[in-house]
Amino acid sequence: MRIFPSFCVFLSLVFVFRGCTAKNSASMAYEFATITRGTLEKTVSASGSLKPVATVDVLPRMSGKVEKVYVDYNDRIKRGDILVELNTDMLRLQREQQNAAVLKARANYELQLVNYRNQEKLAEKDLISEYELKTGKTTLDIQQAELSAAEASLRVIETEINQYAFITSPIDGIVLARNVNEGETVVDSSSSNSASIFTLAENLEEMQIEAGVGELDIASIWKGQIVRFTLEALPGRTYSGVVETRRLMPTVQDNVVSYTVIINVDNQDGSLLPGMTCMVEFIEERNENILLVPNAALRYQPSGMSADEIAERLFKARPQGMDAGEREAVSEARDSGNARTGSGGLTGLVMGGSQGNPMGGGRGGAGFSGGPGGPGRPGGSAGAAGNAGNRQRGAENPPKALWYINDEGRPDCILVRTGISDGSYTEIRPLGPPGGDMGASEGIGTEGFEVILREKV
Repeated sequence: MRIFPSFCVFLSLVFVFRGCTAKNSASMAYEFATITRGTLEKTVSASGSLKPVATVDVLPRMSGKVEKVYVDYNDRIKRGDILVELNTDMLRLQREQQNAAVLKARANYELQLVNYRNQEKLAEKDLISEYELKTGKTTLDIQQAELSAAEASLRVIETEINQYAFITSPIDGIVLARNVNEGETVVDSSSSNSASIFTLAENLEEMQIEAGVGELDIASIWKGQIVRFTLEALPGRTYSGVVETRRLMPTVQDNVVSYTVIINVDNQDGSLLPGMTCMVEFIEERNENILLVPNAALRYQPSGMSADEIAERLFKARPQGMDAGEREAVSEARDSGNARTGSGGLTGLVMGGSQGNPMGGGRGGAGFSGGPGGPGRPGGSAGAAGNAGNRQRGAENPPKALWYINDEGRPDCILVRTGISDGSYTEIRPLGPPGGDMGASEGIGTEGFEVILREKV
């Protein structure tokens, strides 16, 4: 029982010590975050809907009354299966009439054929004129043409009775929609009043997502990119897919430009249904076993320190491994006394300041972030040196500062380069121990190290 009070006293002393530390740091109290090691993904988010890979609308090829419907919603069908049978009573009567027309045309043709042959014999004996012979030949040709037309009309009726009256499936697949019932009258597809009577899907085991991606993110999408998505209808489950293509035709709605991206999805278990709404994440980049820190820690600056004090801390935090151009830029910025918070001086140099300073070198300041500076303007020479350093490093990100409480109980900082971010955490790569003294800086900026997240109010 005596151990518990002693432990409480120990904790009290710890909090008192921490409170004294805070008083030594301009009477500030802080919230801390720990540098961790893990996996981070940079993603692009979008929304879309599931659709079959291919759908077919079935329209009737002749008008008529529906005699029987053989399939219903969700039925599996094969190519050539009968979907609907139309009534053919009137067609059968028309076939009888057309048969009679064919017989009549054939009789006329055969009679004219006999007549023409007789005319040919008479013409050989010069008993009839050439004109009469030519007239007989023309009449024979007309009779032959009428017979052919009558036979063709009969074949059309036969085709309608034996084929068009039976509406069949053009593909192997499944019935998504049925828009016809027995007793209804359908209209030939050549008419403007015709409508689809069935919608068929070729295969629901392979589906597609049509996702709308904004113009600012479309450059981050490519064919073969891995996609992760979730469904409102199936919470708790995560699916994956692969980008098939980006459609180049933009869609403009309320002055917002977006592009359609097609994603191939496997649906072997049949859980995905056409029309479901998806929340899609395109995985732009994925890094494993990296150091991570909350984004708020990278935005923090001590409010209890002056701009000169912050600049001095940042100058001391420069690692021994910095190249000559970077070190020269930092030294000139500090020696010039231009240690303004923002973008023109040393603070902007290592923080990658985002606001222009009329007395400094513009966005990013001098040095790391390569502000333009210029002759006759404060920070100009440092800006020139910084631009030279930037040319050596290419397009590498400027260093940023992470603040922590040192052994003296005061805020101090280390410089890091940032990598990808997911909006909450950012990858960091420490530039090295301050001044190159690893013994004095052992553990700083590594996994488990505590950095300041924000100041407590």
